[in-house]
Amino acid sequence: MRRNLAARIGVWSTLHRKTAVLGWLLFVVLATGIGGATGMVEMTNAENGAGESARAEQILLDAGLDKPAGELVMVSAPAAGDWKPAAEALATAVRETGEAQNIAPPVASKDGKDALITFEIKGDAATSPDRVQPVLDAVAAVGEDHPDTEIHQFGEASAGKWLGDLLAEDFKKAEFTAVPLALGILLVAFGAVVAALLPVGLALTACMAAFGLLSIASHQLHLFQTTYSVMFLMGFAVGVDYCLFYLHRERDERAAGRDAETALRIAAATSGRAVLVSGITVMVAMGGMFLSGLLLFKGFALATIIVVFIAMLGSVTVLPALLSWLGDRIDASRIPLLNRRAQHGHAGSGRITGRLLGPVLARPRAFAVAAVVLLLALAAPALGMKTESLGLEKQFGSDSQLSIAYNRITDSFPGGPTPALVVVTAPDITAPEVTRALDGFEDVAVHRDEDVAEIEIPLPGGTADLTELRERTLPAAFDGTGAKAHVTGETAGSVDFNDQLRRGIVPVFAFITAVTFLLMLFCFRSYVIALTSIVLNLLSVAASYGVMTAVFQHGWGASLIGSEGVGAIEAWMPLFVLVVLFGLSMDYHVFVVSRIREARGGGGLDNRAAIETGIRRTAGAVTGAAAIMVAVFAVFGTLSMQDMQQMGVGLAVAVLLDATVVRMVLLPSVMLLLGERNWRTPHGLSRLPSLEDERHDGYGEPVAQVDAQVDAPAPAAQQV
Repeated sequence: MRRNLAARIGVWSTLHRKTAVLGWLLFVVLATGIGGATGMVEMTNAENGAGESARAEQILLDAGLDKPAGELVMVSAPAAGDWKPAAEALATAVRETGEAQNIAPPVASKDGKDALITFEIKGDAATSPDRVQPVLDAVAAVGEDHPDTEIHQFGEASAGKWLGDLLAEDFKKAEFTAVPLALGILLVAFGAVVAALLPVGLALTACMAAFGLLSIASHQLHLFQTTYSVMFLMGFAVGVDYCLFYLHRERDERAAGRDAETALRIAAATSGRAVLVSGITVMVAMGGMFLSGLLLFKGFALATIIVVFIAMLGSVTVLPALLSWLGDRIDASRIPLLNRRAQHGHAGSGRITGRLLGPVLARPRAFAVAAVVLLLALAAPALGMKTESLGLEKQFGSDSQLSIAYNRITDSFPGGPTPALVVVTAPDITAPEVTRALDGFEDVAVHRDEDVAEIEIPLPGGTADLTELRERTLPAAFDGTGAKAHVTGETAGSVDFNDQLRRGIVPVFAFITAVTFLLMLFCFRSYVIALTSIVLNLLSVAASYGVMTAVFQHGWGASLIGSEGVGAIEAWMPLFVLVVLFGLSMDYHVFVVSRIREARGGGGLDNRAAIETGIRRTAGAVTGAAAIMVAVFAVFGTLSMQDMQQMGVGLAVAVLLDATVVRMVLLPSVMLLLGERNWRTPHGLSRLPSLEDERHDGYGEPVAQVDAQVDAPAPAAQQV
């Protein structure tokens, strides 16, 4: 009889166990070793930007004028002028470190109580965080010697040092928290140590291999510094989920009385196929980020595609090989109480799920309306969502040392920490008309050999001042001179990044919706199921947007998770969450709908019975998988950086809603209301080869017989 691709892979793995396992280990070791040796290449400011600001950064880079990292130190005293001894000592201490250059004289504030000292860190700005520590120590020592003054420091190098240390600490926290959480959930789900360790081990080795491959790839596609965190977040959650689906089906078949070999074969043909379809859907959805026009999203796309592919590959190759080798030893090191629950969990996801599902199927219209109203209510705050590239002062929270320094300096010297940098190019930068235009500005640096000039202009009014500068001031100053002026800096970069995102989200959205629709159409041969998949995904995404906006923009309940409202959502977050959730929601959707279709086609059940059977039989796996994803994502919601918190909370909320409200309430009620229209196959698709054999389980056994045994009501003694 015919076997689908997942079934053929599973058979090969069980027949070549040693090759599959040793090949996997060799692949992980080689990928990790080579990747570690090559190291990761981070993107430059020009590569990370967009529009005019990115062009300005690229001009400086091409001309070899990469600006050194600038630092600001403000000395404050109770009375005007009392800061002078501390300022003199500070300038001397910083100079003696040998790491600073161009130390400017102190500039007093309007009231005379504060003074601002500016200087630069020698060498490449990209590596300045690695060399700024002596300067930080020198500034701190001056503060201790002058207790009557307050000293605040903010700059590219000091902020980069803070950020690097924080990211390293947060990544360790995520790793050492997420793994035990997932392991604990799996222990509850399976009741045996070996069964729980298997998915965690495969997910971690998949992440290790993906880290190595991503480092190698970064030499061609440069990456953002948080890409590794995103990869671990996705890879670990997806890797555990794929193994959980596979292992859960194998244990279901064993609980139904099948021998180990038959149970494994059925799991490969059914859950293995669902894993392949889900993995391919996730990877294709992630590929949509390449259409954003931003290197940041291209890096995210590459990272997630790599880790999902490796996790999917391990689930359909190494996992069946290990299960075949372990046999009944998969239940070794049983935990008595938990194991008793796990053994009976197959049948009865049973009574608990039945109590929830019964009313839904009895009144599908009412529950569908209630679920949609709930999701739309959660989505409502998203109508007022504002996005921006959050500065470091917002990333770390208002009570962090860095944020306090930024705010104090900004209050006394508006526009000082984030001035605009105007990059002027001309065929001859020394031409009289260009020189006259440049003379109209303060703080101008002319590079004659490169025909480039740099102008620093404070922006105390933020984006309003930026618009005035770009649309009126610069055109008026350089009109008719032959020179071109491009504005960069933190404010300009944020505006340009947001503009590119607004342009890029349309093709990305169109791509992922079209591809998801086509994949679901080809997989299930039903345009109704394909369309339903899109609508349910959009509801989950909208609800996630609403919760993120409420918590992190408006601050509603933010203190409950140790965060705060910052007035905006990180610029890259909406597009990232959209793509990730469109991909991840397919995990549950494919798994659940495949089981419903299996019960209806091979089991010969009507639409209502197939829906009830499919959801009851997948409830345990979906609950466990969702609990793991929510736990892993929630860990990221407790990290220090605002963008990691937003990502973690947004994804955790969306997965929780997707696995409960959407899959347990909205999906069954909508499918029941649609009736036989769920299974209408377009005439053109009827001639295409199916991704599954509806008549057989993939191993020569009639599915009708499989379903008759698997889906038969469990004895009362096994109901939970």
